[in-house]
Amino acid sequence: MRRIYNKIEQIVGNVITVIAEDVSYGELAKITTAEGSSIAQVIRLEGDRVSLQVLAGTRGMSTNAEINFLGHSMKTPFSKFLLGRIFTGSGEPRDKGPAITENLIDIGGPSVNPVKRIIPENMIQTGIPMIDVFNTLVESQKLPIFSIAGEPYNPLLARIALQAKVDIIILGGMGLKYDDYLFFRDILEKSGAITRSILFIHTAADPTVECILVPDLCLAVAEQFALQGKRVLVLLTDMTNFADSIKEIANTMEQIPSNRGYPGDLYSQLASRYEKAVNFEGAGSITILAVTTMPGDDVTHPIPDNTGYITEGQFYLKNGRIEPFGSLSRLKQHVNNKTREDHRAIMDSMIQIYARYKESIEKQSMGFRMSAWDNKLLKYGERFEREMMDLNVNIPLEQALNLGWQILADCFQPAETGITTRLIEKFWPAAARIGAS
Repeated sequence: MRRIYNKIEQIVGNVITVIAEDVSYGELAKITTAEGSSIAQVIRLEGDRVSLQVLAGTRGMSTNAEINFLGHSMKTPFSKFLLGRIFTGSGEPRDKGPAITENLIDIGGPSVNPVKRIIPENMIQTGIPMIDVFNTLVESQKLPIFSIAGEPYNPLLARIALQAKVDIIILGGMGLKYDDYLFFRDILEKSGAITRSILFIHTAADPTVECILVPDLCLAVAEQFALQGKRVLVLLTDMTNFADSIKEIANTMEQIPSNRGYPGDLYSQLASRYEKAVNFEGAGSITILAVTTMPGDDVTHPIPDNTGYITEGQFYLKNGRIEPFGSLSRLKQHVNNKTREDHRAIMDSMIQIYARYKESIEKQSMGFRMSAWDNKLLKYGERFEREMMDLNVNIPLEQALNLGWQILADCFQPAETGITTRLIEKFWPAAARIGAS
């Protein structure tokens, strides 16, 4: 039988400290005051001194509040009725719909045993050429989107949510502006994609502790759907807010800070979430795409720096585009040899020529005379940026490959592309067989 305590030793921020026995890390407690009740979670144990983070905050809480330890960690319901619903960072309905209470599952559990994982082999098409053609998203992959504040990373995630060829989308928002939350809600509802989506949304006005619960809620639910054979895509924004919330709580607990004030376990905190990406043999999969905003566009900042050691590549969002240089999908070779035989040739040739275009742009800015080859490169680069790099472009993979051939044919002669004669003969547009002049 659980004991009930009614003396709070200390209140610091949203953290309370009590003297209690037989309590475990991560355990939940019900805090009852004259104003009502709220839930708290054990975040530190020092002998019989127990520190709890109060999810609803400690404003108005007195030291004689009643603390009832519940004997279990954070749980969330799992049901097919989650689809189409929007919840808070603590799992409460945000959409004013009914609460779901059946089939409670633990959150924040261990990652899948590596021996039970299988090698990724399926592509997830998004309709975005800079992903599908050049840095293919692979089922069960974990990829961050590195960005700076002000870039359209949330619209990019929304487009992926609408267009990705998966069974279920789970969107986790951390520290969102309320307008951003409304943007996600409205665009999914208007498109009808909300019926295959589940949203866990923490806004900037919500308690800090709810922010760090969002990835765990998303991934716990995703795992259950994946075990039922569903292909689940988890979209998270923004992992920097998640890490900052961990930092805030660690500072409240007076933990010794590490790099730039972040706790020493930042790497393991991030890894424990990203490593939930998995492809179950004989079942479904979890794929993770997570935004990480870089303070000051600094990739050496602790959050993107640690993330880079965990994930399987990254997308760089800059100037409203996914940059081809620096962006990398380390697993793309597992799938882009199974799409169409010209996929790798188009990918390699177009990026190599785009690199030469960048050199010509630099020469032009320095006042050098442009050669005929430079002019071809300038024409190509402008079309490549407008017709393939622009995030508003929405075309399936095969159409994107055909477009790549057309751009090359309009700007170059076949021999100038570096593509093999066999592929040139098969895919070079018929109307341009003679080659561009």
